[in-house]
Amino acid sequence: MAQRDWMEKDFYKVLGVSETASKDEIKRAYRKLAQKHHPDTNENDTEAEHRFKEVSEAYSILSNEDKRKEYDEIRKYAGAGGSPFGRPGQGGGRRVNVNVEDLFGRGAGEVDDLFGGLFGFRAPERKGQDLETEVYLSFEDATRGTMVELADGPKVRIPAGIKDGARIRVAGKGGPGPHGGKPGDLYVRVHVQDHPVFRQGDRGDLLVTVPVTFTEAALGAKIAVPTLDGSVTVKVPPGTPSGKVLRVKGRGGPFKNKTGDLLARIEVMVPSKLSKKEKESLEGLAELQKEDPRAHFAELIRRNQAVS
Repeated sequence: MAQRDWMEKDFYKVLGVSETASKDEIKRAYRKLAQKHHPDTNENDTEAEHRFKEVSEAYSILSNEDKRKEYDEIRKYAGAGGSPFGRPGQGGGRRVNVNVEDLFGRGAGEVDDLFGGLFGFRAPERKGQDLETEVYLSFEDATRGTMVELADGPKVRIPAGIKDGARIRVAGKGGPGPHGGKPGDLYVRVHVQDHPVFRQGDRGDLLVTVPVTFTEAALGAKIAVPTLDGSVTVKVPPGTPSGKVLRVKGRGGPFKNKTGDLLARIEVMVPSKLSKKEKESLEGLAELQKEDPRAHFAELIRRNQAVS
């Protein structure tokens, strides 16, 4: 799906990488430049917007193995950015500077992409190249869903509950189709920022780890737990162990036509330092406790000792 204007563009230079750069090097370079020139952080800056488009176009080619290979071949035929034809010869003619074996060793479609319009024959319609770009979302936008406007124009609806790394296909928003063919598709890779408290669950569920004191877990308590739009009171039953998950219906994020739940995972915090009075109180409690939480170990230990 070669583009004729590839001959005049150095995508490696745009991203600031060498022609032998690995996929990871290309990706790192793109992310650094995309964040630097992103329209969201450079409002009303036309130069940054233009640079962002250049960077996105370069990444869409060099991040795709097949497109990168084709681009490299075009640059080879075109003299690394020039025309695939030599300088005008005497009498106004032009000299073709390509290896005939290389040329006819290529597929018919690839040869047409390079030279079709120059020799007067009509090529069949073909779908345009697919393009890829990336968007960076806050946790809240990813959870609730949002609409983002890409630097090159189209608006993309982000569904509620989308996960980090998800890929959205936007039909017909890719490159134009050669010879009147249908345009390609645009693929949007989504990156979701971490939240200091929440994590995404499935089907709109919202996960949160709730620290509680030893006494709250043992005696029970009512505690305030944050949600996306405020807080909710969660009842911790007496004797709640660490790791217990308490579900609060309808206090998660949106999912299709309903709202997910808030899943509060209890984490019992053991104090690292105790006052003299606290230590005395706990020692008194230890004397009163008769339950042995490791009673089931006794039989196993006896059996193991008998075997050894």
